[in-house]
Amino acid sequence: MGSIKFPVFIQTMVVEAEPNTKLYYPQVTHLPDQVKRKINNVIFQAVEDLYEQQFIEQQATDFAEALGTYEVKLNERHLLSITLSNYSIAPQAANGLTMMDALTFDTKTGKTYTLSDLFQPNSNYVEILSKMIQKQITDRNIPTIDSFTKILPTQSFYITDKCLILFFQVLDFTPHYVGIPVFPISIFELEEIINDEGPLARLLPTV
Repeated sequence: MGSIKFPVFIQTMVVEAEPNTKLYYPQVTHLPDQVKRKINNVIFQAVEDLYEQQFIEQQATDFAEALGTYEVKLNERHLLSITLSNYSIAPQAANGLTMMDALTFDTKTGKTYTLSDLFQPNSNYVEILSKMIQKQITDRNIPTIDSFTKILPTQSFYITDKCLILFFQVLDFTPHYVGIPVFPISIFELEEIINDEGPLARLLPTV
């Protein structure tokens, strides 16, 4: 019998570093110590970085409120994909700002995947994904404040059991009221360029 690919255990932690600030974030448990430390260190650093980025984006020195949350998007087949969201509003500001980050891990090794890890070398994935996103912008009538050209080779993403989801920050190229624009792409549309050793290959049906 092959190894059973159970979900990993996740514990919710919280940082209350400043008044009116609560940053909830996940930490994995019940994994080998080295793997657990590797994953948890990356998560905690990402939570800190996202919070610090809020100060930069809003040119603020403090916040009237700051709240960090997370969602588990995938937890199976030795893969863990999560999103980290941070909302904050500066004193006297008319609007707050939500920012998001995402992390995808191999829970056997602790490896953090980048977008390029998902695809075959020289697969031209940037252009392929960019065309798919441009089509969705048109088909979904997504309003823009700037023209979309193409994704970054390191574009932010997370994965679910059947989709790769690419996302952008508020105001990257859409109005504030749109929020964080997300673009789900079925893994079956990407099958020809998927890296056989990468995480998306594990989500394809096996014969």
